[in-house]
This record gives sequence, structure tokens and C-alpha cells, in this order.
Amino acid sequence: MGLWVTGTVYGIVLLAELYWVFAGLGPLVPLRLLGFCAGIAALCVVEVISRDRPAVFLAARVVLFGVVAVLDESGLSRALFVLVPFLAYLGLGRRTGLVLAGVCLGLLVIGYSVFAPGWYRAPEYVADLLMFSLGLVLAIAMADLVVRERRSAARIGELSAAAERNRLARDLHDSLGHHLTAIAVQLDKAGAFRAHDPAVADRAVADARQSARLALEDVRASVGALRTPVSLVTALRDLVDGSAATLRVEGDERPLDQAAVTTLYRAAQEALTNASRHSGATRVTVTLRFTAAEVCLTVRDNGRGFTSPAPGFGLVGLRERAAIVGGVVAVDSAPGAGTTVSLRVGS
Repeated sequence: MGLWVTGTVYGIVLLAELYWVFAGLGPLVPLRLLGFCAGIAALCVVEVISRDRPAVFLAARVVLFGVVAVLDESGLSRALFVLVPFLAYLGLGRRTGLVLAGVCLGLLVIGYSVFAPGWYRAPEYVADLLMFSLGLVLAIAMADLVVRERRSAARIGELSAAAERNRLARDLHDSLGHHLTAIAVQLDKAGAFRAHDPAVADRAVADARQSARLALEDVRASVGALRTPVSLVTALRDLVDGSAATLRVEGDERPLDQAAVTTLYRAAQEALTNASRHSGATRVTVTLRFTAAEVCLTVRDNGRGFTSPAPGFGLVGLRERAAIVGGVVAVDSAPGAGTTVSLRVGS
């Protein structure tokens, strides 16, 4: 933001000087005009390269401001000194910017007192002083706005990174952690039955291998989701493929934020896992409905239901996921009446 502000001011000062000279308002001195233009060009170069050492480049600007002001026929280049507190505020901090604003205003008053005695009785000098003061106030206000925007952007970046870390942690817990737990249980079972029932032990080892393969597939799917956008409908079709669940899609799919896609997918995965492992359901229906205002995912099973979510249901994690994307989770269940899990995400 600072670059376009200073560039605009330099351009206005240059145009004002060219108009002053070529409109006949002042004498045309070619070498003086050439030096003035060279000074403006040098200022533009400084703006492009001034990324480090702000104090050094601020001093270079002040020197060039003085050179341009001396070569200026119209006297309008005094406006360049309004940029001094603006640039100092951005590069050296609020206190330095305010101090230099006071210094610039004081130097202008001293210059008027030395070169134009009685200036305070001349309307044009008083008007110039008031306009310069107003320019300083606006420059400080704009610099403060730029600093606040930078801080806000940095804070948003920090919050986004924290949200992404939390999302990845939940992904690991919900997918990889689940499979690793299943592998541990199956291997413990194999060890316990190896001496008494080798067939049961062999089946447990086979189940552990299957869980390991599923874990690997889930990790690959998660990595792929991070790298490229994923169709929610396609992901849900792959999820229910080969299971007792059926998928219904209502409305036309449209592009969604990847965080929302991941949240909806994990909600369906959690609900299907609970339906198959805990509810004893024989029929599960996954419905994905697209409307103009939202996307709604509903997972309904005909299992045994419950009076309140058990600790292993994962409702807390599901609600945390939904909150990140502004979604709302609802669970409706009763003993013998099955369970319905729904997640609504605005679009």
C-alpha cells in the first residue's frame, strides 16, 4: 500500500511542476527542470529498492525531497515532506512517525519565520500551513491504517494456521487413529488365541492387515485432498462403495471450500463407522442435498439408537469441525428408533 501512495504523490508533484513551467507560470530553465525530473525518478527508484534498512532509505528520501524542493520552480514540492512521517510510521514505528511529523511542521514554521517575516498575517502562508498540517494528519492516519491491516493479516494467518493444525489433528484422530486402534485390537486377539484357536488368530491377523491397508488408503486420500480439490459427491460414493449404505444426492453439486468438503466427508465417515460398529444397523442412507443457501448432509440408520451420545460417538469432535466452517450439527436418536446425524454448512 505504501508504494502506490508515494508513487501517486511523486506523480502529482511532477505533473504540477510540468504544468507550472509549460503553462508559462514560471520561467523555463532546462537544466533545473531536468534535475527536478531526475530527482523524482531517483525517488521512484528508492521506493522500489527500499525493502530493508528503513532508516537509511528514509534518510535518502529526505535528502532527495530537499533536492527536489530546491529545484522546484512552483514550490509545490513541499508536499513531499508529508510523506516523511508516513514512511517513518511504516518503517520505524508509531512514535518515530509522530515525532517526525512534529519536526516537519516545526521546520516549515521556522522557514516561514526566517524567509517571510510576518507570514502569519499573510493568508496564503497561513493557508499553506493549514493544508500542510492537514496533510500530516491524513498521512499519519493512513499509515496507522496500513499498520493495522498488516497486523490483522498476520493475525488471520496465525488463526488460519492454528485451524489447519487442529483440522489435521482431527483427521489423524478420526481416520488413522481409528485404524491403528483396530490393528492393535486384532493383534492382541491373535496373540491371545494363537495357542487355543489358530483359526481365530489367523482371522484376527487378516483383519489387522485389512485395517492397515485401509489406513494407508485413508492417508493417501487425505494427502490427495490437501493437494487438489476433491468432489464431495465422488468422495462420498467411494466411502459407501462396498458397504450396506446407499447415497442419495439432491440438487446440483457446486464448488465448495475444501475445509467444508473435508468436514462433511468426515461427518459421513464418523456416522457410518458408528452405524456399522455400534448401532447394529442393517440399512444406512446417506443424503447430500444442495440448495441455494446451504449444503446438508444427513446419515440415517435403522439401528438400536440411544438416549444420549456415548463417549465413542465422536459428537464433540464433529461439532468442533463444523464450528470451524460455520456449520451446525444435529443428532436425533432414540432406543429402537435408529439414529439420524445431520450437518448443515452454509454456502
